Formats: sequence, C-alpha cells, structure tokens
Amino acid sequence: MLDETDTRLLAALQKDAHLTAQELGELLNLSPSQAGRRRQRLEAEGYIVGYAARLDPVKLGLHVQGFVQVLLGTHGQEQAASFARLVRSRPEIISVWTMTGEADYLLRVYCADLPALNRLLHDIILPHPSVARVQSQIVMDQLKPDAPLPT
Repeated sequence: MLDETDTRLLAALQKDAHLTAQELGELLNLSPSQAGRRRQRLEAEGYIVGYAARLDPVKLGLHVQGFVQVLLGTHGQEQAASFARLVRSRPEIISVWTMTGEADYLLRVYCADLPALNRLLHDIILPHPSVARVQSQIVMDQLKPDAPLPT
C-alpha cells in the first residue's frame, strides 16, 4: 500500500527521473537516506518498472506519427502469437494494445514519412496471414504530450 509520501515520490520521479536522493529528500521532507530507501522499495515492489529518456521524434527524422487499428480474420492462439511476434519485431511500432470493439489491436507507430508508413502497412502488416483489415489515422498535432500517470 502506498502512503502519501510514496505517491509524492512517484509523481516527482515521473517528472524528473534524475532526481538524487538528496533532491527527493528535500522535496519530501525526508533525509536523503530515507528517500533513497523509499525509492529502492518502490523499485523492488514493481511500482517503478524502469527509467528512460524521452527523445524528440522530429529531431530523429520521424515526422509521421500514426495509430493503426488492426482486425484479424482469424483469432486462434497461434495467429495471435504470430501477429505479436511481428509487431514486436518492428521498431516503427512503439506501442501495441489489444482492444475491445471493432479492432483487435491498436498500434502506435512513428515513421520517417508517408511512404515509410505506407510500406509498413502494405508490405509488413497487411500481408500477415491473420490480418483481415487495417485502418490508420495520422496524427496532425499532439495537443497533450504523453503525461505522467496519475498518482
């Protein structure tokens, strides 16, 4: 169970994962050693699953962000596993969710340009034997960046 200090610590780390134990202690009114032990406990208990740098996709040459809905024609365990292997193997596909509703999967993709997105859809995803239909939406603008989880 998380207490208020734990939730404040998690919120602070989501904003800046580089915070030192000293800085966390100052924010939480704890000693650096207490703050460090809390962080270690939250890591050990799986509340904190990792640390990562957020990169600018445009500076990396990734000018097209899109969401791709995929409907499978067959829903067996082997087909789903095969499709999961495909999407895990493609670096352009950065997130995949299984969904309720019309689509079976929702993919978040980043590509250099529209031809690269077209190749991903028509040369990689659509030819998969389990895929029946693909519908894509291109992101025009992101009004709210990926935000920290509510704590």
